[in-house]
Formats: sequence, C-alpha cells, structure tokens
Amino acid sequence: MNRQIPPVALTIAGSDSGGGAGIQADIKAMQANGVFAASVITAITAQNTRAVTAAFELPLELIEAQIDAVFEDLPVAAVKTGMLSSAAIIELVARKARQWQMRPLVVDPVMISKSGFPLLKPDAIATLREALLPLATLVTPNAHEAAHLTGLKIETVEDLYEAARRIKAMGPQAVLVKGGHLSREAEAVDVLFDGERFEEFRAPRIDTPHTHGTGCTYASAIAANLARGFSLVEAVRRAKRYVSEAIRHALPIGGGHGPTHHFYFLESFKGFPIGAEEPEKTAGV
Repeated sequence: MNRQIPPVALTIAGSDSGGGAGIQADIKAMQANGVFAASVITAITAQNTRAVTAAFELPLELIEAQIDAVFEDLPVAAVKTGMLSSAAIIELVARKARQWQMRPLVVDPVMISKSGFPLLKPDAIATLREALLPLATLVTPNAHEAAHLTGLKIETVEDLYEAARRIKAMGPQAVLVKGGHLSREAEAVDVLFDGERFEEFRAPRIDTPHTHGTGCTYASAIAANLARGFSLVEAVRRAKRYVSEAIRHALPIGGGHGPTHHFYFLESFKGFPIGAEEPEKTAGV
C-alpha cells in the first residue's frame, strides 16, 4: 500500500513538564499542522500551569549530538527554535544551522515564562541578535520580546511596525511581531515585515486566561506550514487561524494558565466540556 510521507519539521527548544509549552507544545502543533515532528531538547524545565520552578541546561555536546542525529537521517524541511537559554547554546545552534543549512528557520526568541521565570540569560540577548537572527527566515517575537530586542516601548500597532523595522535591520529575512499582549487593541494584531512590505494578521480577542504555550504553538505551526511548501504569508495566515482556534478551545487544566488545545478539531475530543464559550474579548498570541 502506498502511503504518503509527511514533511519533517524539527523543533530545537526546552522541555515543559506540564506539557503546555516548549518541546511538547511544538510537537503537538507541528503534527496538528500536517508534518512529522522531530525534536532537540536544549533544557529541561520543571513547570506547570502556575509557574516554572527550575531549569537545567543540557550539555552542549548532547545538544549537538541530537541535532546531528536528526539531520544525518531525517529529511528536515523546516526548523523552529524556542528556548535557547544561554549564549553558548545560541552560538552552538547558529553554528549547526550553518553546517546543516537549516532553511527555512523560524526563530521564536523565548525570553521569559508567563509566570515571570527567565528563560534567556540577559547576557545572551546580544548573542541572539548577532549570531542567530541573521540566519532566520522568520523571527516571531511578542511585544515583550520585541521590546527587549529593540529597546522600544511597545503599546500600539504603530509600535509593532517600528519594532519590525528595527528587528529586520538585525538580519533576518522577515519579522512577525505579535501584538496579542497589547491590551489597548480591540483585536489580536500581528505585523509581518519582509523588508519591502508589511502585512497585518488580525483575529478576535478571546476571553480566556488559558493561553499557556501560545507563542510556541504559533511559531511551530508556521514552521510546519513552511515545511509543507506554503509561502511565508500563507504559512503565517494558516498558523494564525490555527492558534486562534486552539486558544478558543483552550483547556482549563491546572490552577493557573491552562494550555491551548492543539487538537481541538479531532472527533475524539468532541463533546468534552472544554473550551472558551464566553464572548470573544481578550487574550491573544
């Protein structure tokens, strides 16, 4: 029997023991968007819906061995990076990205958890700018991360545009600055800039506190759609639609910020009393 083999996408990120963000969210989002997900773990975190309580970076040689093992055997069609917590890890991933010609490469510049736990050391931000961003096909900072990268105070959609310009000048092919955290806006607005033109992606705000892992999920969905051969604009459009629905059907698991629902569309989940049934008001990506 002939069976179609899906494209392979790789996530390089940290592990979330609660399953809502990090490697776990990446794998779910990638598979939900039609690819086979491979993974390289950079760090192990102890976390749940309430907080990150501890983190441990894996040895550089083990991270490198994981990357080599994947690329030596699997036809990787796209790569997404998440938690790269130190300058040394960022430098390693940048070196391996050049060696294995990781394209397209989606860089999600993870810096801090929703509970406030630092996931990127302050002295590594400069290394992120200089070593990894110039290799990226797309960089996907939220407003908080974009502010750290640029020094801007980001409060409006116009600020998203200026942040996108400044981050694009750091070398990536394109930048998607996510505006879900801008409370003044009636919609969750994201701004894509490729150096020549801007494009906005808008979605209704959804009234739910359960948004754990949305950034990881969004970037991973983009990478999956790039692996499937969609253009950058179409990959972002499809990922935006997917993550918005994953938020709409968010899972009220745990006592804090519950995770998005990566497989909301599966029949096996239909009929469970989950998801946001309230009017669409708040929360974004």
